[in-house]
Amino acid sequence: MTVSRPFLLCDVFSDRVGAGNGLAVVLDGSGLSTERMQAFAAYINQSETTFVLPPAQPGASYRIRIFTPVSELPFAGHPSVGSAHAVLEAGMAQATNGELVQECAAGLLPMRVQGEGANRVISVRAPHGKHMATTDAAKALLPAALQGMRLGELAPALINNGPLWWCIQLADETAVRTLQPAQADIAALNRATDSVGLAVFAKADAGDYQLVVRAFCPADNIPEDPVTGSANAAIAAYLHQCGALAAIGNPYTASQGRELGRDGFVQVRVDEAGEVWIGGKTQTVINGIMDWESRERA
Repeated sequence: MTVSRPFLLCDVFSDRVGAGNGLAVVLDGSGLSTERMQAFAAYINQSETTFVLPPAQPGASYRIRIFTPVSELPFAGHPSVGSAHAVLEAGMAQATNGELVQECAAGLLPMRVQGEGANRVISVRAPHGKHMATTDAAKALLPAALQGMRLGELAPALINNGPLWWCIQLADETAVRTLQPAQADIAALNRATDSVGLAVFAKADAGDYQLVVRAFCPADNIPEDPVTGSANAAIAAYLHQCGALAAIGNPYTASQGRELGRDGFVQVRVDEAGEVWIGGKTQTVINGIMDWESRERA
């Protein structure tokens, strides 16, 4: 049987098309198996693809499942922001007093909506970031993954906010911008620690952003992710836990993706309860129809 489903491609954390991080959103994922969702995510080959579903929990505005080309994620930042943009644009959900509630594998996540159209800013409260202990075997892989990096004052940390991220402070913005990462060694570290990637960051002196970030996910066949909400949320949680947030500012803006020609900006805020909010603008690039059903012989 053939079923046509609306989907769109959008650029998240961007004020213009062709920047930020691309996202595919299938606006009706009902009836698709996990295997078919994963196959489509691999086919469309964005860093993430989401499937919108009816909510399963009371209070949710909608539900999404999030896939990289090779695996499903419990939470990711740019898919959360971009999916909210998509369901609002399609009229599938309405913000109440500027708020939505997104359901995903990480639970019910509050979202805030400000403005309209191309200038609309959508923010999601990320799952609480937890500093995770690592095994001695995993720690033994860390020096190779960090080779060539000029490190900052904070120790490398593994933060769990749904996915697990290695958060690595570098000495300055130049150290981040010019980094040539050891991709194979980072992939080995990610596999050993079940982490999705390694994110480097440093304080910036630019006027329009205060932090510079890059994120590498080679174990998921994503050598470098253009703009990464969950990584930015993990970094903010780590800065807050270390008492280092004051040196950056709160709220602050992070720059990510410039090295890939995808210059994006993530708005980050840590609230009074210590919870991290990440947000930004989203631009729709393509509206389309997908046909991804198996065709069985009659």
